[in-house]
Amino acid sequence: MAIAPVERTLRVRLEPAAAFDLFTRDLARWWPLWQYSCGGADSLDVQFETRVGGAVIERTRAGEGHTWGTVTAWDPPRRFSMTWHPGVPVAQATQLTVEFSAVQGGTEVRLLHDGWETRDVQARDNYDGGWQAVLARFVACAEEAK
Repeated sequence: MAIAPVERTLRVRLEPAAAFDLFTRDLARWWPLWQYSCGGADSLDVQFETRVGGAVIERTRAGEGHTWGTVTAWDPPRRFSMTWHPGVPVAQATQLTVEFSAVQGGTEVRLLHDGWETRDVQARDNYDGGWQAVLARFVACAEEAK
């Protein structure tokens, strides 16, 4: 049985390249690592290896690395895709795609998080609420950056 994806669309007053960079290269500026990470309050950063096949790795104060996923598409400033499995086995990875499109006054950001069949409806529903809170922080950080 198919499980519906989590979908979010939002707008920020940044050009697509700046929005893409904020979302990927500067993720630690806006992502609530203390709440949504593997290392909790000890988390410092999340780094993208900016190529297909590259890892997305969370770093902690102790120098530990936690893999969140693997980049499956890298097309700055238009889109990226990755497997998504922070804190769960790779076999339970879902798929995350984020697209950035120029619109009047800034960028439309579309997030699609699917592949929930590897997990369950409860995990999907938890992410549905989690993405809403996390993306609100992205929007707020983008407003400060403009």
